[in-house]
Parts: sequence; structure tokens; C-alpha cells
Amino acid sequence: HLATSLPLPSERDHLRPRIDLIVFICDIKSKYSLKNVEACLNHVDASFFLGKVCFLVTGVGRVNYCSVEVNAIWKLGEVYCSPVLFCELELDGIRVATAQRLLRMLQICAGHVPGVSALCFGSLMRNSADD
Repeated sequence: HLATSLPLPSERDHLRPRIDLIVFICDIKSKYSLKNVEACLNHVDASFFLGKVCFLVTGVGRVNYCSVEVNAIWKLGEVYCSPVLFCELELDGIRVATAQRLLRMLQICAGHVPGVSALCFGSLMRNSADD
């Protein structure tokens, strides 16, 4: 399910499936995109930041057109203890690899991978980004 902003409308709460993973997408070419992500973060329960949130940064192949500081996005990942993924959606191979990575993250967050919890996986993602 996709939403352009949070909070989600409450009138369909009873029909909404369980939320296993929230992916905040930020287009590095748009300051509005980052502002929208920052505004939406206030509507997410704190417990989701324990392995069930990630930031996906798009447009990284066009460094000359960046309107958003990469450090600002890294800071979001640090502040909210959530992994940051960078991709270029216009390139088929990278788009497919990113989709597969997100799907694997979703499987872990939904509890479909025995022996790996979302919290453990989130911790591993942060540690690998620090190296």
C-alpha cells in the first residue's frame, strides 16, 4: 500500500492490514520530498523505529541535480535508528536489486524469516553502514 503522507485516514482503520514495514522515500532532487518525510515521521509510533522503518533515497545517480544534502538523510537514519538505502530507480538493474532488498526486509519485518527479527536485522543494517 502506498500513501503520499501521514497520518493515514482513520475511516478505513478496520480494513487496513497490519503494517510490517514503513519505507520513507526521499527524492534527492527535491527539498519538498525531504520536508514531507520529516513531517510524516511525527505520525509514526516510536515502536516502529525498532527495525520496521527504512529510508529509501532515490535519484542518487544525478549528483549534479541534488537539492537535498546527503548528510541530512544520513542524520535521519541515525536519529530514528533506521537504515538508509540509496538507489537510482531509472536503471533497471538497480531498481530490481532495490526491490529485492526491500522485499527481503519486508519478509524479515513480517516475521517470515525464521531466526531473524526486525530489530536484529535493523541493527545489522546500521552496523554495516558504519563500516
